[in-house]
Amino acid sequence: MDTNLLFKKTCRLVITLFIILTVNFALPRLMPGDPVITMLGQEAAVISETDLGEIRSRHGLDKPLTEQYSAYWRSLSQGELGYSYHYRQPVTEIIRQHLTWTLILLCPVVALSSLLALLLGMAAGWKAGSALDKVITCGSLVIYSLPQFLMAMLLLTLFSFNLQLFPLGGLSSGSGGSALANAADTAWHLTLPLAALTLSAASAKLLVIRNSTVKHRCEDFVTYATVKGLSPCRILAVHLLRNACLPLLSLIALNIGFIVSGALVVEIVFSITGMGTLLYEAAVYRDYPLLQGCFLVLTIFVVVANTLADFAYCIADPRISHSS
Repeated sequence: MDTNLLFKKTCRLVITLFIILTVNFALPRLMPGDPVITMLGQEAAVISETDLGEIRSRHGLDKPLTEQYSAYWRSLSQGELGYSYHYRQPVTEIIRQHLTWTLILLCPVVALSSLLALLLGMAAGWKAGSALDKVITCGSLVIYSLPQFLMAMLLLTLFSFNLQLFPLGGLSSGSGGSALANAADTAWHLTLPLAALTLSAASAKLLVIRNSTVKHRCEDFVTYATVKGLSPCRILAVHLLRNACLPLLSLIALNIGFIVSGALVVEIVFSITGMGTLLYEAAVYRDYPLLQGCFLVLTIFVVVANTLADFAYCIADPRISHSS
């Protein structure tokens, strides 16, 4: 990759992260309500203004925004995200406990949705205009038009309430047993959340891959491979696959934010104790440090993943580097 291009993309990443971190500081403070009153709940009615002021001073909420902003950057430089008002624990420890389950959802979804979109998109593009193409295209459009929380609720209603094939939510039945039995039980609980996210994420990629396959199907190298007598499967796997993968790389980058936001909502629907549930509780309780920590981790994850996918696209297609 060109060194100049690498430098430009790295500078863009640094600027983006700076803006995100600044917005991350400002957003919780723009929310209505007093975090101290919310934290104390009904106890706030019997606490004097002097005591309330001491609590605000203890958490640094009585200081000017400029001082709070400086303290925010000092904490970040030391790797500290603060102390949660609601949980009364370090934010880093709380996020670490919840982030694991979100990553368990995200990583398989990125891989499965990409594989599903690649297989179905190339099949639909190779058979463009056929009944198979119409079924796949219409199905993906219907799924793409559904909000992810609605997709999750439909799967929950059908397979959990009506057919009773899967649990209603949570991560474990709590029955104990061996490590293998517990892993199988967790996988059983995560099947519907994974399905909801995978279907929603794959539908967006599928249409682009289908159109890319239709475009490249008529090019000379495909015609030459067909004249040589190669089977359609070999043409797709050997000749068309790389061309179809190029838009997939950029789609993965664009799709990661979509998957993360969907995972947060799906976690709430299925009562999974991941970052979605944690972010919701932090917003309800006006927990500034926890809100900032959640936004920080999620946005950095999305930005870094997009940057890595951007680099991968440049490596896979050198024309991008030369044109830049």
